[in-house]
Amino acid sequence: MTKLTNNYNLEEKTAKFGESVIKFCKTIKQNSINNSIVNQLIRSATSIGANYMEANGASSRKDFKNKIHICKKESQETKHWLRMMASCDLEKKEEIKKLWEEAQELTFIFGKIISTLNKNSEIKSFN
Repeated sequence: MTKLTNNYNLEEKTAKFGESVIKFCKTIKQNSINNSIVNQLIRSATSIGANYMEANGASSRKDFKNKIHICKKESQETKHWLRMMASCDLEKKEEIKKLWEEAQELTFIFGKIISTLNKNSEIKSFN
């Protein structure tokens, strides 16, 4: 399976995003309310890159597409946890907004990859 690349390296972009979320979470004063949110946020944000790495090592087109779907789902989940974090820590709203926008961009990127894969499958089925 060939790696999808444009003007940037998506492996690097997803890794940097996960690192940014980890760095952000280190600044959060954890308490009984936000402790589980921090854990979920780190899990979903870092899972995006891990699943993208798995997609690039996929054994088939179907496997690749499945892993990309998971990347999109994890991006969407990360947006949810960022929203929940914003309700816990009003002082960090601007940082959270920037991370949310990055997660949204990743959601769009993976959505576009899925759309392209679906279009290519439709074209092949007509040939």
